[in-house]
Amino acid sequence: MTNNKYFIEEISGFRGRDLPEAGSTVGYLALIKYYSLQVPMPDILCIISKRHYNNRGEEWYIFDEKYEPEDSLKGNLVFALKYEGIDLNVLKSLFREVSEEEITDIVKSEPLGKYTRKIWFLYEWLTEKVLQINDLKTGNFADLIDEKHQYPGATTKSSRHRINNNLSGVKDFCPIIRKTKKLESYIDENLGEKLRAEFSKDKTNLISRAVTYFLLKDTKASFDIEGETPPQSRISRWCSALGQAGKNEITKNELIRLQEIVLGDSRFTKFGYRTDGGFVGEHDRYNGNPIPDHISARAEDIEKLMNGFYETYRKLEKSDYDAVLMSAILSFGFVFIHPFADGNGRIHRFLINDILIKKGFTKYGYIFPISSVLLDRINEYRKILERYSKPRLEYIKWRVTPANNVEVLNDTIDLYRYYDATKQAEFLYECVKQTVEVTLPEEINYLRRYDAMKECINNRFDIPDKLTNLIIRFLEQNSGKFSERAMNKELKEFTAAELAEIEEEFFKRLSF
Repeated sequence: MTNNKYFIEEISGFRGRDLPEAGSTVGYLALIKYYSLQVPMPDILCIISKRHYNNRGEEWYIFDEKYEPEDSLKGNLVFALKYEGIDLNVLKSLFREVSEEEITDIVKSEPLGKYTRKIWFLYEWLTEKVLQINDLKTGNFADLIDEKHQYPGATTKSSRHRINNNLSGVKDFCPIIRKTKKLESYIDENLGEKLRAEFSKDKTNLISRAVTYFLLKDTKASFDIEGETPPQSRISRWCSALGQAGKNEITKNELIRLQEIVLGDSRFTKFGYRTDGGFVGEHDRYNGNPIPDHISARAEDIEKLMNGFYETYRKLEKSDYDAVLMSAILSFGFVFIHPFADGNGRIHRFLINDILIKKGFTKYGYIFPISSVLLDRINEYRKILERYSKPRLEYIKWRVTPANNVEVLNDTIDLYRYYDATKQAEFLYECVKQTVEVTLPEEINYLRRYDAMKECINNRFDIPDKLTNLIIRFLEQNSGKFSERAMNKELKEFTAAELAEIEEEFFKRLSF
């Protein structure tokens, strides 16, 4: 029934992606092509090459002919699970195309096989259908996620299939991250330990001042990323909310509370989950039609997706799942769903801080200035968001509404609950590394030198602290030199020699 279907065939490219060399389809690629599955392409595809070598590239894994599986549904499914890991979106789409009888036959052909049990579990988990197969009574439990390929979450046992379900999420929200050399290198660096060491070697007041500075800087950066210049009152409210990251449980009510703080005025935006479509992009300047870069989840899917989001949050928070990987899955997952009409971006960045605190990467009250680093790398940040969004646009059917919004016409929920979050995780880890190794040490070092400069001025002149700070600010704003206006106004009591002496000390201590 599944043999001789010729899943494996030679190709030179597929859906705009050129092969690095001549090869044959295998695994997920063979299944997608044979069944014409309408799913975004996996980040990594596999081919069988007639040349006798194996190679792992950025987009292709090349296997020599000895790895070629049986040319069947079972053969390619087993190959995919064995060498590529779990792609829930592809599997869900595939299981819509094949019959229960085909999957039942695969399982019965090798009922105790590790990969057939995985296929059995995934079919029932994704489709919510129960196959006419008796529960297993014997045999070792097999891990669903193979940690050679992907990062596992907390484990729950399925006795029926003798499977350890160690997926990183739950049925209604389960992005998965592939294990890469880059991520393994970041994890091995133990950046959380470096962060704690950086703070522990400094005086409490120095840390407190750095945290205060970063809290304000990160608040402003988060609004700058959105292209907004809010009034000081809104900045202060969001600054206060950001300072409480890690304190409250993340629930629907908590996220709506944060949205109210971000937006401030309910006259123009209805708080809470969207009841209409949503997109990120521009409007045509002539007819007002949407030009989307990203189309948000359908309003009718938000409740289900977000309930899955909260459940995954609780599951990963209680596990030993890496803090930065958890931040990537949940913060980017939130912004891809885009549950609110406005305020999603700032809450997305709030969630990064919230998770890092709750997972013990940093301490409560010690704001992690991720938004300022994202602002510094804004083009990379936009590209990593687009990496998820743009490939999915072709699988979303939509039309323009009378209000120049988008109305999604097809079932798209799986695009938001099942996807590969590896590239988002790698980018976030790069930003975390920059924050820990560059941004934070630079600010603490600056504060040390600032204090040394203040002490130098105060030891030389008996002046108020306010004037000392003003002197330093003048020098910072004018490349280490006093302006004519400052010398003739605020600093007119100082002699030219005294001001030259201060400039020289500034150059030694605070000039970059």
